[in-house]
Amino acid sequence: MRIDIDSYREILDTLTRNKSRSFLTGFGVFWGVFMLVALIGGGQGLKEKLNQNFSGFATNAAMVWAQPTTKAYKGFRKGRIWQMDYKDVERLRQKVPELEVVSPVLFSNGGYAYFGDRKTQIGVNGTAPEYQHINSPQMYYGRYLNDMDLQQRRKVCVIGKKTYKDLFPGGGDPCGRRIRIDSVYYQIVGVDYNMSGGMSFGNEAGTTVILPITLMQQTYNRGNQVDMIAITGRPGVVMSSLSQRVRETVARAHTVDPTDEQGVMMFNTEVLFQVLDNLFRGVNFLIWLVGLGTLLAGAIGVSNIMMVTVRERTTEIGIRRAIGATPRMILSQIISESVVLTLVAGMSGILFGVMILQMLEMGNTEDGIVTAHFQVDFWTAIFAALIIAAMGILAGLAPAGRAMSIKPVDAMRDE
Repeated sequence: MRIDIDSYREILDTLTRNKSRSFLTGFGVFWGVFMLVALIGGGQGLKEKLNQNFSGFATNAAMVWAQPTTKAYKGFRKGRIWQMDYKDVERLRQKVPELEVVSPVLFSNGGYAYFGDRKTQIGVNGTAPEYQHINSPQMYYGRYLNDMDLQQRRKVCVIGKKTYKDLFPGGGDPCGRRIRIDSVYYQIVGVDYNMSGGMSFGNEAGTTVILPITLMQQTYNRGNQVDMIAITGRPGVVMSSLSQRVRETVARAHTVDPTDEQGVMMFNTEVLFQVLDNLFRGVNFLIWLVGLGTLLAGAIGVSNIMMVTVRERTTEIGIRRAIGATPRMILSQIISESVVLTLVAGMSGILFGVMILQMLEMGNTEDGIVTAHFQVDFWTAIFAALIIAAMGILAGLAPAGRAMSIKPVDAMRDE
């Protein structure tokens, strides 16, 4: 559709003559586009921050732990307190071969870690090297636990990010230094700098100190006890299909009813990740619904203002028709005015939304690293611009149709 320079001048003159009306109408489009961009970017950042809470955690994992029984079984009353032990690890490996990783975990009731004159509150976990395949660490310094640490009961530990920052505010590699927990000294072999700390059980993320489970059993006088067993399935295996077999294997060894789901508790991360995916799928749908609805309201406002403009310019349009203007020229002018109004307001909304999201992103930095990206991608912005242009065309169709229906004789009579 070709429009000459004079037509563009007429468009600008029209918008200038109706400054207040054009401003109010353009603000509706501006606000709609801003809402759409801000909601998309905000939803993306929120999803990223929420996913960080589970970063590094296997999506096909499950946790098994003991709780007081809720069903009577083989002469034992309900409410009985029982405890898993290290033999359950081997039972699961032998009787459920579909499991790839079976790692025992011990927890402490918390305490303090000391280095020099500094101290910080921590939680102590004891685990095996295989646990890193379930909750992957991000080693900022040093290494994770290995098999030799486990076999020789070495007094070594891996500390979390917050613990490292509290005990070593000056930074630097702490590996090789010793910290005191209660009355025992442990040598630091690694710093797990996972920004989210993964899933933290019983402790604040980043405050956990990890010990070899064999050392923790000895130091804390836990004998052969195990507080939790973390498991993952082999590739292609759905953990929900193994839940009952895992529960039965552990329950029967401790004379617990295999159907007692509260007595042998299982937390399946597969279900959690499915819930999160469904949640954000619904959030994205809601974002587009609200954004497009706001844009549609703005487009209706543009259509209304163009209707009023056409009515006010009835005589002008009639004169143009009388001196030779074709319906196509009238159509081009009205639709062009509508598109220009929506594009100017819409692009301003995109720019303002991107600016707000950039400020929000700058506020979510840690150690110079952006922890969540709130920006919309390039193609989303292009798609929003196309939607704006399309709505501008649609908004101008009805006013253009009214303008083309004006007859020169009727226009002269109205004048």
